[in-house]
This record gives sequence, structure tokens and C-alpha cells, in this order.
Amino acid sequence: MTIPALGAYEFTPLDGAAAYGDDQLVIVHREDPRLWFCAAATFRAPRAMPFGEFKAAMIDGWCGSDPDYDPAAATDWRVFDEPLDVDPSKTLAELGIGHKALVTFRTP
Repeated sequence: MTIPALGAYEFTPLDGAAAYGDDQLVIVHREDPRLWFCAAATFRAPRAMPFGEFKAAMIDGWCGSDPDYDPAAATDWRVFDEPLDVDPSKTLAELGIGHKALVTFRTP
């Protein structure tokens, strides 16, 4: 159900890309059939960070609390449901991972 506004609704979002300088927010969702809950995590990362470093420092650290998580088993990487050809040496920006991008991956 939509709610009509009483007046003009113009504002600058506080979490827009301009607020983060050379950094950006990246939303990561792990899809695993064994997980009984669904939750994504948001990370602040430099646009120039190589994907391999982002995965090792942030994603693997986050998922590492699961004793069954195998970093090498992560597959089917996507950005906004579009396939992502992962190259660990390319930066987030080079891979098309922008501010508030949703990155998903699967683990068996």
C-alpha cells in the first residue's frame, strides 16, 4: 500500500555513495541449503580493493564462524543476480561491484 506524501520529498540520503569517499558498502548474501536462517551482511570496503582480498578479509572472516564453511567451495558468484566472473586480482570497481551492490554466492 502506498502512502501519499504531504509535500515535496527531497533529501540527500545519509548512506549515499558521496558519504563514503573512496569506500563503498557491499551487501553479501551466502546461500547454503544447510543454513536455517537467511541474513545478509554489509561491509565497508575500498572500491580499489582486489576481490581476492575482499573475500579473504571480509567474506571468509564472516562465514568462518560456520565450522562447515569451506572458502574454496564458494561458487555461483552473482551481482544483483547477474553472473560474476570472479578474478581475484581485479578490484571491486573493475568487477562492477558498486555502492550497495548485492553480491551472492553458494556453498554446498
